[in-house]
Amino acid sequence: MGEGGVELRDIEIFLALAEELHFGRTAERLHITQARVSQAIAKQERRIGAALFERTSRRVTLTPLGARLRDDLSAGYERIRDGVESAMETARGVRGSLRLGIFGANAHDLAPVTRVFRQRYPSCGLSFHEVGFSDPFGLLRAGDVDLQTCWLPVREPDLAVGPVVMEGPLSLMVSDSHPLAGRGRVRLEDLGDCVLPAIPEPAPRYWVGALEPFHTPNGRPIVRGPVVTTFQEVEGFVLHEGLAAVVHAEGPRYYQRPGIVYIPIEDAPPGRWALIWRAAAETELVRAYARAAEDVLDELPREALTRQQARPAGQERTPGRPAR
Repeated sequence: MGEGGVELRDIEIFLALAEELHFGRTAERLHITQARVSQAIAKQERRIGAALFERTSRRVTLTPLGARLRDDLSAGYERIRDGVESAMETARGVRGSLRLGIFGANAHDLAPVTRVFRQRYPSCGLSFHEVGFSDPFGLLRAGDVDLQTCWLPVREPDLAVGPVVMEGPLSLMVSDSHPLAGRGRVRLEDLGDCVLPAIPEPAPRYWVGALEPFHTPNGRPIVRGPVVTTFQEVEGFVLHEGLAAVVHAEGPRYYQRPGIVYIPIEDAPPGRWALIWRAAAETELVRAYARAAEDVLDELPREALTRQQARPAGQERTPGRPAR
């Protein structure tokens, strides 16, 4: 399109520069030269007849007109991009049904991702299947689900780790009669005074230990109690047998029960959940859902969802288009 029109790429360059406010970072992000960025902005300013950016040797800022143009263009550009991407997926043959494995209440936190996926691929089916923490990878490896949620880390050579879709603080779940129940918060060292549930194999020890460590920071062993295979079993032992359990953020969010309290663990790292799938069985539908998750990451606060590139078999990869 000539000087009288505006190319979609030029709009993308403008919006990227409006976000980065740095010509070099914009060029790197879009994989183009800095001169191409300057040319696109200059062409738009000539066409509009006014400056969109103030440039000095130290900084780049939007003019009031540039800020207004950014706001006006952003929503329309997203709709155009989504429409083009949807058409491309249709042309590539995104069809069929996707089987999504979830732990507990994960479907609630994944609702924004699922909504975007359904909007883009209304003809594709989507079903949910519960995954048990005593065998976190069994359904996936048996081919009973196509992809699933899982808390991190996942260090399985045959599995790809995609976008992080949930992140939140860890808590200690105890009964209201437990010795720690009156505390406003606890530390990991306090776990040495607790009995935690035992999660059996085939759940890997490294994976269990990421949530419920086997030793305190000072090296005290943390006692394991009865074997549990479901969250309901954990609740029963916590409520009636004095067990304690380290739980992710969905515990206090979705499982408030009479007689059970949740105490924040102030020095525990945040619990992180990602999408995972079999690297050898990656499909267009799997990539489509992962891309929907990545796009939702762009819109939600960083403390709610954080970005992580996919890593199948120990090597970096990104499903779908590059991160913007």
